[in-house]
Amino acid sequence: MTKRNRLSYEGVAVAVPITVPYVRYSTRTAHWFVGQAIDALVQASGVAKEQIDGLCLSSFSLSPDTAVGVTQHLGLSPRWLDHMPTGGASGVMCLRRAARAVQAGDADIVACVGADTNHVDSFRQTLGSFSNFARDASYPYGSGGPNSIFAFITANYMRTYGATREDFGRICVDQRTNALGNPNAMFKKGLTLDEYMAARPISDPIHLFDCVMPCAGADAFLVMSEERARDLGLAHVVIRGAIERHNAYAEDPVMVQGGWRMDRDDLYAQAGVQPAALDFVQTYDDYPVIVMMQFEDLGFCEKGEGSAFVQANTMTFDGSFPNNTSGGQLSAGQAGAAGGFLGMVEAIRQLTDQAGARAVPNAQLGLVAGFGMVTYDRCLCTGAVILGRPA
Repeated sequence: MTKRNRLSYEGVAVAVPITVPYVRYSTRTAHWFVGQAIDALVQASGVAKEQIDGLCLSSFSLSPDTAVGVTQHLGLSPRWLDHMPTGGASGVMCLRRAARAVQAGDADIVACVGADTNHVDSFRQTLGSFSNFARDASYPYGSGGPNSIFAFITANYMRTYGATREDFGRICVDQRTNALGNPNAMFKKGLTLDEYMAARPISDPIHLFDCVMPCAGADAFLVMSEERARDLGLAHVVIRGAIERHNAYAEDPVMVQGGWRMDRDDLYAQAGVQPAALDFVQTYDDYPVIVMMQFEDLGFCEKGEGSAFVQANTMTFDGSFPNNTSGGQLSAGQAGAAGGFLGMVEAIRQLTDQAGARAVPNAQLGLVAGFGMVTYDRCLCTGAVILGRPA
C-alpha cells in the first residue's frame, strides 16, 4: 500500500496563551480550573463563549466526569469535542486534532485546555488508578508512584550512557534560572548546582530537585484559521510541522529512547528546517533524564551524547540552547495534565512577544515536545510540534 503524503497544517493559527495561576494545593475541582481557563480565553480574545464551537480537554482529576459534562457545567455547545487521556503529551496532541478540525471545517474556534486540581485525595486517587497494568506489575515489589519508576529509568540510562547526577543538575539549575522570570512559576528562588547535589535522596538515584512538584492549575490556548485570527487582531503563531507516536520501541527492555526519534525526520521535513534552525525548545520535563533523552531523540545530539551536550551548552533563555524558558515543570510545577500544555503556552508567548523578562532574543521558530502516560518501564505517548511566527 502506498503511504499517503501528510497534509500540511497551513492556514491554522494558534493564539491566546492562558495560564490559570498554579497553586500548591487546592480544594477546588478540576471543573473550576477548566472554567477559569475558558473564561480567561474569552476575556483575552474578545471571542464570545458561544463562538467557541470546539473543545479539546485533558485532565486526570475530572473523573468521573468527562469533557461532555464540562460543556453542560460551563454552558458550552461545541459541534466538535475531544477528550485527550495522554497526560504530558496532551498539549501537542490536542493541537494536532484541533488544527485538523479547523482545516476540515468541523469547528471554527477550538479551545484546548489542560487542567487539574491537587489535594491529598486527588493525588492519591490519580496514582492508584493511573494504570492497572503498571500497578499490578510493580506494586507487589514495593514500587509505587512516578519517583520509583523514573529512578529505575534514570539508573538504567546512567549505567548505559555514563550520565552523572551533575549532568542532570545542569538541566535543573538552568530551568530554575528561567523560572525566575516567570511570574506563574511555583519556585521563586534560584538553585545552584551545589544545592542540587546536596538535596535529600528520594529514590536512588533520584533526589529532591529531580522531581516535579504536583500542584493545581490550568493552561489553555485557542486554535482557529489564520484568517479568523487576523480578523480578530490576535497575535498568533502557525504550525510548521507536528508528529506523535505511541508505544515506540516496545522491544527495548527499559526506555532509553522515545518516539520522537522514530518520527523526527518527518517533523523537520514538514517544517523544511534542520534542528539547528530552532531558536528554543520546550521539552517535557517530569524528570531530567527525559529532557536529556529528548535532546538526543529530537536530533540535537546523538544517542548517548546527552551528557556532553548539556556540558557544552547553557540552557537558560539567553543561553546557547534555550530550553524550558518558563522554568518547565521542574520549577514552574506540574499541574497534572496542564503540564502537557505548559510548553505550548510558553512557546506561543515566546513567538508573540509575551514572554517578558525571559524572552529568547529574536525567536522566530520553536519546538514543543510532549511525553505522557508512563508505565513501570517506559512512556507510551510522545509528540512534538514546530511553531513559528506567521509569514
